[in-house]
Amino acid sequence: MTYAGTHRGGTAAIIAAEKLVRAVPAGTFTEADIDHAITRFGAALDRLMGEAALWDRRTAAIALLQGGGDLPEAVHLLRAHRSTLPRLAMSEPIDPDSIQLLRRIVPAHREPEGPQLLGRTVDYTARLLASPESPDPLPPTADLLAARKPGPRPDETPRRYSRWLGDEGLLADRSQEAADDPEPADLALNPVSLPAPRSALLSAMSLAETGGLISMWYRSILGPDGYADEHVTLGEVRHGRVRVEVTHPLTGNPVGIGRIEVTECEAISHLSERGEDAATFDIGYGMAVGHNERKAISMSILDLGAHRLGETAEGLEVQQLIMMTTDGLASNGFLEHLKLPHYVTFRSMVDRARAAGQEDGERTASPAKEPADD
Repeated sequence: MTYAGTHRGGTAAIIAAEKLVRAVPAGTFTEADIDHAITRFGAALDRLMGEAALWDRRTAAIALLQGGGDLPEAVHLLRAHRSTLPRLAMSEPIDPDSIQLLRRIVPAHREPEGPQLLGRTVDYTARLLASPESPDPLPPTADLLAARKPGPRPDETPRRYSRWLGDEGLLADRSQEAADDPEPADLALNPVSLPAPRSALLSAMSLAETGGLISMWYRSILGPDGYADEHVTLGEVRHGRVRVEVTHPLTGNPVGIGRIEVTECEAISHLSERGEDAATFDIGYGMAVGHNERKAISMSILDLGAHRLGETAEGLEVQQLIMMTTDGLASNGFLEHLKLPHYVTFRSMVDRARAAGQEDGERTASPAKEPADD
């Protein structure tokens, strides 16, 4: 059956519905609106660009405005636009250690090597609703800044906390896993298959709908009593800019084509389960496009869980959930299609229900005869 009814006024109704959408201010916008969206809605644009796998703030702002602020619709618009763009080159692998830090926190250590950079965050801010008439709710900071002792600010990127664990002999060896997965999986060109390599799981989570990934993470840490079991410590959370390079077609040398912002997280778990090496810790990793710490943290913990479960039945179930259910565009699309016409399918269900009811009625009206007594 067709989903779009094009007879008896169906097409006219669809066009009229689109005109209603464009009649409100959200349907039209100016260059000033685009600039305002880039300035005021940075977190939403970062999430949008990550889920659409396209880094361009202006294009993302247009998608957000055209979608009227509806993120799933904006993701749909941005991915549809991305599908029209040619693949000019494959970028070189990015070295996360070359990141230009904008924020770095190490929850696992009070005084780690290198600075703790709070950067731009509302983690420690009181949630007070502001208004144009209300004064700035933040207290003055001049005295606090004057009393602060200046700390070291090395030019190079500080060493990762996981490297310290490795130097101390406390880190589990996962080199074999890297050897078994030498090339990153390209989900845009290759179908999903299970069991999935680690690169495919990380790629799927980088595209995942942020809220869905958080929900899956929260479900994974609930214990049998229904309460959360905080068995993972965040080793490090970073946000910054990384350089993107491609191979020059003539010289064969890598050349930079720009920078993107990324968020990465390392989650640490003590290997204390039966059969594991209790003298070591394992590390889960997550990297998300833009400043999206919720996604990066969820990724790192789910990466850790998928590795520890391996190819057991529970592990394959986790892989299936990651690969099949976390893509926001796919899940929202399946949900949205329920609003489209399904009258032919439902009519067949009604016919089957009536036939079943009629059969039950006939069976009740003429019960089977009891066998005669000897």
